Amino acid sequence: MRRNRSSPHTGGLRLRPTFAPSLDVPDQRCYNPRRTQAKESPKGMTERRQPDRMDLPARPGISVFFPAYNDGGTIPSMVLTALMTLRQLTDNYEILVVNDGSADYTPQVLEELASRYPELRVIHHEKNQGYGGALRTGFGNASKELIFYTDGDAQYDPREMTRLYEVWSDELDLVNGYKISRSDPLHRILIGRLYHWTVKTAFGLRLRDVDCDFRLMRRSIFDIVELKSDSGVICVELMKKVQDAGFRIAEVPVHHFHRAYGKSQFFNFRRIWRTGRQLWGLWWQLRWPQVIGRDRQRTET
Repeated sequence: MRRNRSSPHTGGLRLRPTFAPSLDVPDQRCYNPRRTQAKESPKGMTERRQPDRMDLPARPGISVFFPAYNDGGTIPSMVLTALMTLRQLTDNYEILVVNDGSADYTPQVLEELASRYPELRVIHHEKNQGYGGALRTGFGNASKELIFYTDGDAQYDPREMTRLYEVWSDELDLVNGYKISRSDPLHRILIGRLYHWTVKTAFGLRLRDVDCDFRLMRRSIFDIVELKSDSGVICVELMKKVQDAGFRIAEVPVHHFHRAYGKSQFFNFRRIWRTGRQLWGLWWQLRWPQVIGRDRQRTET
């Protein structure tokens, strides 16, 4: 696996059961994926030039998609930043945005962008189908070998997609980001930590950050993994099924930013209660058979 060269700290790798090495936290200065290369001039003078794309041995096609719900203030910058980043990585790419029944001006902004950038495809849900529904639409409509997704609210920087892409290799199936630090109000940080600890323990997950929606993966994963959740529980379902199927995973640190537009759809009592019920149902479906099977095996031995 190729190591991230942007930081002096990425040399330290830690092995995990069934997981690929996880990178240590890098220098938190602004990340610049463009590298300079030396070129010999006719007079023997050495010049510096910037390559158009990252110097990678293989450039598989990438589908980038953003689920968007009332993200009219942030989705244009997400699309344009992803477009500029993809040009550095590969010649074969596409950008999808799944508008999940937005009530603001997200649909109009997306149609304007699509009229200007042929690389962009917009999929509109007439009614809101939930975060899980938006993700399933994005996964189902992606056409390239690799799929990258993150949210359309700009709490992650699409340029850091290069961090995931740099560690990509034939020995990996999924590269998962984890937040270096969470830039949210204190109550959201506390709820988020409690949620993460609960699902990690209950489902036997070995990820640093289950709830970091900043992922690069093979599209072929979904030949085996079938997702059914319509809410944010889909993140737990995805990573649990990926882990249980034996896919190879690496983890990379990424930055998390304050929300600049709109408000979270998760942090209210009704949604938290609904999420808790759905997690319970998912636990019975995915984890309980494993617990029973383990107990039976111990009894037999």
